Amino acid sequence: MALLFVTGRAQAQCNAGLRELSTDPFTNSTSQHRTEVEPDTFAFGSTIVAALQVGRFFDGGASDIGWATSTDGGTTWSNGLLSGITKFQGSGPYDRVSDPSVAYDARHDVWLISSLALREVGGSNPPVAPAVVVSRSRDGGLTWANPAVVATGRDLDKNWTVCDTTATSPFYGNCYTQYDDVSTGDQLRMATSTDGGLTWSEAAVPSMGAAGGQPVVQRNGTVIVPLGDAYLSSVRAVTSTDGGLSYAGPVTIAPILAHTVAGNLRSPPLPSAEIDGAGRVYVVWQDCRFRSGCASNDIVMSTSSNGTAWSPVVRIPIDDTTSVVDHFIPGLAVDKATAGSSAHLGLTYYYYPQANCSTSTCQLDVGFISSSNGGASWSTPMQLAGPMSLGWLARTNQGAMVADYISTSFAGGTAHGVFALANAPSGGCGGSLLDEAVYTTRAGLVASGGSVTSSGERAVVSAGEARFPTRAPVTIR
Repeated sequence: MALLFVTGRAQAQCNAGLRELSTDPFTNSTSQHRTEVEPDTFAFGSTIVAALQVGRFFDGGASDIGWATSTDGGTTWSNGLLSGITKFQGSGPYDRVSDPSVAYDARHDVWLISSLALREVGGSNPPVAPAVVVSRSRDGGLTWANPAVVATGRDLDKNWTVCDTTATSPFYGNCYTQYDDVSTGDQLRMATSTDGGLTWSEAAVPSMGAAGGQPVVQRNGTVIVPLGDAYLSSVRAVTSTDGGLSYAGPVTIAPILAHTVAGNLRSPPLPSAEIDGAGRVYVVWQDCRFRSGCASNDIVMSTSSNGTAWSPVVRIPIDDTTSVVDHFIPGLAVDKATAGSSAHLGLTYYYYPQANCSTSTCQLDVGFISSSNGGASWSTPMQLAGPMSLGWLARTNQGAMVADYISTSFAGGTAHGVFALANAPSGGCGGSLLDEAVYTTRAGLVASGGSVTSSGERAVVSAGEARFPTRAPVTIR
């Protein structure tokens, strides 16, 4: 896989090289192989756990969820598959699985991977999701038990789990899972566990549509959940101050003004959220408000110290606003050992060097950028991987797929981005056997920061001029 310079601000090349974390071992004829997509990660101490879809189906979900774990800060990795979810691994009760999310419960010393369990309904109908489940590891993410059930329903979507890891918090050891109920118009749902993910209870939540929430927990136990609305037309937030019994809100962080990514690449403008050591929450998403005519997306950011008052949206200056580069699918990390004006941020993202491209001409790359002062200024961007052709990617009913989300986590002071990357399939584009897997850098990336800012920039696209093109609540599996 080539590492090249791109059109726009000069990109530094990553000299650390890449490490493939996992490989699709399945051979069932109903899903695409060799495909791995949509990783999430979480780090605590020197342990990093990644989870990902393995064996992607066209109309939703995968053959199983894979995992990869490093106990030495990303130097070496072990990997495997979660057992007991699908019929393809450990004779699980479900047909497919999607949407992996990783968390760690320090009080109970248990790692968690939550996922969306899917069941086929026959004919040409896409599968439904009757359950959110969670797999648990008691040995540092190296072996995983059969899953416990978080929630059941007619048709659920887009789960995300986090735990309270602050020993002085009144709710230390609580874990929180956000998901939405497709059968009721993507209504928000939250569930809480106080026993390391074994059992879960549903919380009282505002009546609102939701998609792609990413809860975070402050040191005082306050849960803040940045999320998209059901149409992905705005980023909102709800909060809980009673240990996840109930949630207040929503408050609107900002409208989402998204350029439609070219080439029929699956790329919903979902938010990515993280928190620093002092409890400031950082939310990023792809947005075109700073681009004339909404011609391409930047990654933009808003922050909050309490989940109710949010800063004005600012642009992360990966490229100049006059460039032709399109940026999307961000995965944000914040080093929890840092805070405030010294907070270290690392952002992994996908991009097209040329936004105006087609299915046959788009070139897809992976980039990284960092800040060492809480996002006030940024480093020169770095190209981690690419270019990839869209014909190398898993196909879905919502476009060619690398991910709906990716992830970056800090361990030992360095950032570890994890992302899907493809090589040319066997037999060339359109070959029956793909070569798409999940990778990270061989060494963690330092949040060196830099002097590049977007200070003083103003939006040139207003609300209503550009929105993610949907007229119905979003279902993204």
